Amino acid sequence: MKIRSITYFDNLLWPLDESRLRRAKGFITNARETFQSGGYEVQTTRLATPPFPQVLGSQINKEAVRYAKELEGYLIPDGFDYVSIGPAIPEFPVSYSILPEILESTQNVFGAGIISSTKNGIVFAAIKACSAAVKRIAGISADGFANLRFAALANVPPGSPFLPAAYHHDREEPGFAIATEAADLAVEAIDQASSLEVARSKLVNSIETQAAALSRLGRDLAERYGVNFGGIDFSLAPYPQAEHSIGTAIEGLGVPALGDHGSLAAVAILAEALDQAQFQRTGFSGVLLPVMEDTVLAKRALEGKLAINDLLLYSAVCGTGLDTIPLPGEVSEEQLQAILLDLAALAQRLGKPLTARLMPIPGKQGGDPIEFDFEYFANSRVMELKSQPLTGLLAGDEDYQINGRKDIQGRMEISE
Repeated sequence: MKIRSITYFDNLLWPLDESRLRRAKGFITNARETFQSGGYEVQTTRLATPPFPQVLGSQINKEAVRYAKELEGYLIPDGFDYVSIGPAIPEFPVSYSILPEILESTQNVFGAGIISSTKNGIVFAAIKACSAAVKRIAGISADGFANLRFAALANVPPGSPFLPAAYHHDREEPGFAIATEAADLAVEAIDQASSLEVARSKLVNSIETQAAALSRLGRDLAERYGVNFGGIDFSLAPYPQAEHSIGTAIEGLGVPALGDHGSLAAVAILAEALDQAQFQRTGFSGVLLPVMEDTVLAKRALEGKLAINDLLLYSAVCGTGLDTIPLPGEVSEEQLQAILLDLAALAQRLGKPLTARLMPIPGKQGGDPIEFDFEYFANSRVMELKSQPLTGLLAGDEDYQINGRKDIQGRMEISE
């Protein structure tokens, strides 16, 4: 198991307060050393701010790009690897159209756009704005890689240490949280297990053992530096090697090939083990299924066994939604809107956080092979898209609240 990220959260102001940024850099340098001394490989360090429209307010049109560039210039590479400026928000509609320019002007800045929340429900105008942003961002480079740094967020609260979902609550004090890369724990727990119960017990024990060690280090850091320890997003995130693949774990449970029937049950079993484990949790703390970050997922997509609808289905039992999905370059904004609406509706109905990181690849069509020179990506192919523009009431601009399903078990007990 590795630490994918130590993410520091701070309530920044504009213009930037350099003393506050120095404090952040000093903390993150010592945090990296602390966890590495504790036996953990720390892959990245990151800073997350409140949503940039809240930081900039009426200055957003003039200062948004400058704000992102100054943050990047000050924090990277001296201390931090990446910066998240938080999401565009419905209260500032212009923020969605500014994000592509921000990402084009930077290399290590991440952003997002909120498409639904418990407060506003599904925001159809935000879905359209995020779809337009995805199309514009795809054109920043010839390979469409810049969309790695953008995601649409449905019901995602502040505090997750995973980018692009990470952002800080604008009234909270500085703090930090840990994101794990822990798919290998699931692979190890399933290997040679004599039953599902044994596999689950091994995985729960591994998670709790690692989480306890991480928490001890985290709480000690928090006390020494006077910041909040937000907890651990203990997710079964993969790395593109078979022994670190969540796909390996799923197929190890007995699914012939990820994408076949039985895959949903396997994902649910892994997710339930995470739920049973006791630790201070934050963020998703779930089964992550990023297609291009996982050797087995990428292979099954290449073979045509794994489809976008499959991944959306699995998100109903756990996951972050649709992550690093390679799409045809000619996908239209209207087709993207249909995908994001499904994601938002699922998040609202189930009352859970979901994200969509969609990556149209310029010049590529469904089925075309793709290859990136990026450590965290495996080779795959552009996924086929079963999406057509919406019409009628679903093509409107209203905000719409979908309530979560009522407690069925409670109603059954009453009827008995």
